[in-house]
Amino acid sequence: MKRQGDHLLDQKATSRYLIDFCHFPTCSSPLQGTFSISEHSPCIEDFMGAFNLTPSDSSTFILMGIAGLEAAHVWISIPFLMSYIVTLLGNLMLLFVVGKEQTLHKPMYMMLCMLALTDIVTPSLVVPKALCMFWFNWKDITVGGCLTQMFFLHTVAFMQSAILVTMAYDRYVAICNPLRYTTILSNARIATLGLVGLIRSSLLMLPLPLLLSRLPFCSSRLILHTHCEHMAIAKLACGDISVNRTYSMAVAFVVSGIDLMLIALSYGRIIRAVFTKTSKKSHQKALSTCTAHICVMLMSYLPGLFTSVSNQLGKAIASHTHIILASLYLLIPPMLNPIIYGVKTKEIRDKMCKYTCRR
Repeated sequence: MKRQGDHLLDQKATSRYLIDFCHFPTCSSPLQGTFSISEHSPCIEDFMGAFNLTPSDSSTFILMGIAGLEAAHVWISIPFLMSYIVTLLGNLMLLFVVGKEQTLHKPMYMMLCMLALTDIVTPSLVVPKALCMFWFNWKDITVGGCLTQMFFLHTVAFMQSAILVTMAYDRYVAICNPLRYTTILSNARIATLGLVGLIRSSLLMLPLPLLLSRLPFCSSRLILHTHCEHMAIAKLACGDISVNRTYSMAVAFVVSGIDLMLIALSYGRIIRAVFTKTSKKSHQKALSTCTAHICVMLMSYLPGLFTSVSNQLGKAIASHTHIILASLYLLIPPMLNPIIYGVKTKEIRDKMCKYTCRR
């Protein structure tokens, strides 16, 4: 009888605790009358969340946008939309001009088209979803959709790095070995190099979603970002993410380091070849040709490396600062690349004027 009485007392204490919890001020709808564990109630969710008992089989994440600046999301959407429109117009115009003009069907302009395609894909993976979040508060994204967005974003970024290496090599051959240019580089060879770059990027990025899909995620599924970034997702996991962190950092620095070394080697030889020429006009022409490439490379690599480093620093950098910089990295270079090439490359500038300045 004593044990049975103790058991009844324990049940009453548990029921009293649950009912008191449901009347806690943070609960939006306290239980009234009979308590039923089978009913769907926000009080139950609060209780489970307090003890990290929320079911882990949820199939969605929630993108929160720019943390701390939620009230300004509508205003932030304006530069997002304007940069996206300029990006589409500029890069589509570049693709149209190169495709239309037979005189531009050369390796250099094929690489510009490949770069323009990556510049279209990158913001297209981010901006439409971000605008839906800013305007309509549509923050949910499925786990599969989030991992897919992350995979393609990182794949396109590494693909762009491979294209920039190829462009640097193209300028090296054009300036240092002009007589052998057509034999070393052809349209077919450029297409092959582009395919190799795509395969390389895909294989390097494939482990990221596979590693993340094996992790158990905690009750909190809030991604403090405008898009699905690798470390932003990994930080939501309850398991050990040291493998994810190590692999992402190793790939980012090793691949980017190798690519930057090849680019620096190409331009180092270009500069040496330029200053051995006696003609001042040839100096200016060679340097003018390379200026656009150097500007694009600086815009592509520096923000990307900063974003990778800031991910590892955690609280050393304010979250909204990191999110804004990461978003600018995805929006600004694709918008400026066609403008830079349109201004600095005479052939493209002339052909664009041919179509835009008609009377």
